Amino acid sequence: MTTAPDASDWPDTLPPVIDALHSAEFFPRMTRFLGGLAPFSGIFITRLFRDAPPRHVYDTVRIERRAAVIDQYLDSAYLLDPFYDAFRKGNVDCAHRLRDVAPDRFTRSTYYQHYYRNIDLRDELGLLLALPDGSVAFYSIGRPGRERRFSSRALAAFRTALPLVTSLTAKHLLHQPRPDLPGPAQVIDDALIGFGAGVLTAREREVAELILKGHSSASISDRTGTAVGTVKIHRKNLYRKLGVSSQSELFASFLGRVLAGRDGP
Repeated sequence: MTTAPDASDWPDTLPPVIDALHSAEFFPRMTRFLGGLAPFSGIFITRLFRDAPPRHVYDTVRIERRAAVIDQYLDSAYLLDPFYDAFRKGNVDCAHRLRDVAPDRFTRSTYYQHYYRNIDLRDELGLLLALPDGSVAFYSIGRPGRERRFSSRALAAFRTALPLVTSLTAKHLLHQPRPDLPGPAQVIDDALIGFGAGVLTAREREVAELILKGHSSASISDRTGTAVGTVKIHRKNLYRKLGVSSQSELFASFLGRVLAGRDGP
């Protein structure tokens, strides 16, 4: 049976994290502490909100990679991120590996093809930490293509430390007020729920969202309680109504709605 290390196994980098509360050194030291639990190559921390796009908090991404990794994620890619989907469903105060939250055909999803594959990640482990103001701190912890996937033991180590990481993160961000957030309040939900409104039926909009996230027809069938054959008919009809012939074109149509929503009426 795989067991997680207890507090006596934690590295001696914890006291410096506590000492760095409310200073610019907090997240670099927290990153070193987490790396002592299980090694990784990069971290990207954002603050998630239910009524606005994510806000950047901290990252270790090289400057030449920022446009592809950071800017693209914050602009639109987050909408189809399996971890962001888990957050929207209320799955917080938790640690998961990507394979624990990803759809069954994640590698065929628009998110994977247009974003994830291009940033050369082998595996990702996410911490979703509820903050007192209702927002959530999302620690995206990555290993690049040449490294091994996160093991069950690594996941257990992060889960053991989760209450401590949550408490320290909340204390650090306590005096950082909720930022002024750009754009209308319901852009995110409007983009996902209202995609194809006036053209698609409610069921077709739901199927379109699940297709974009990487669910197979069988998975969509399970989630919607409809037959696989019916799902395929919905897919065919929504493609026809939207004037698209591929998942890439479906994504382009979806992204256009997101950007239009941010620009306002």
